[in-house]
Amino acid sequence: MPNPGTPKSMQQMQQQMPGMPKGTMIGMVLIMVIMLVVMSFRQQIGGALNVVFQFINFGGQWPVLTLIIAGLIMITLSTVIRGFLTDPIAQARSQQIQSAFNAEMRQARLENNLFKLKKLQEKQPEMMAQSMKASTDMMKIMPVTMVVVIPIYAWVWYFLDCGIVSTELLTINLPWGPQYIMDTLWVMPVWIIIYTLISLPIGQLENRIVRFILLRKRLKDLDGIEHKS
Repeated sequence: MPNPGTPKSMQQMQQQMPGMPKGTMIGMVLIMVIMLVVMSFRQQIGGALNVVFQFINFGGQWPVLTLIIAGLIMITLSTVIRGFLTDPIAQARSQQIQSAFNAEMRQARLENNLFKLKKLQEKQPEMMAQSMKASTDMMKIMPVTMVVVIPIYAWVWYFLDCGIVSTELLTINLPWGPQYIMDTLWVMPVWIIIYTLISLPIGQLENRIVRFILLRKRLKDLDGIEHKS
């Protein structure tokens, strides 16, 4: 094997890297199909969901608060679904192994330890395969979560665009000035950008909390099984 870091070495390593699994492609196709179906019937789906979500629209008086609550509901549901459909112990173990491997790789490069770096690079395709498997497992779950998430997006559009909120209240103050929430900024509607910015930090926090709770529960269950045996 050539010395680590040479173009020939990098080319060989890239050839050994695993390709994208079929499961990932199927998951992406399913997500696109769900998005197309829901967005094609977003008014009907939004109107149907409004029977339940009307309790958080506040008569259209506080649209930003409604977006925050809708984001909380969406993230909570998707996080709980992912939590119950994944193995928290396997996830934690995979992340720990990947983190330790990356730390060793950085240390070998800092020390210019070519022998150790060569050994780690030989193992890198295996680590990439494990990482790809974890991504594939998440992609398999994503269509299930999209069945919940995308209809909520359809309801938010229905809430903002179907006369529930007055036009005056749809103009909000952003750092660069007043902005009509239904306008398009770059290539996306402003309301989707705001909704996403609200959901992302909440989602990260909830994801960690749910994973911690499920991991602790799983460890207690395993501990109980060991004591019985």
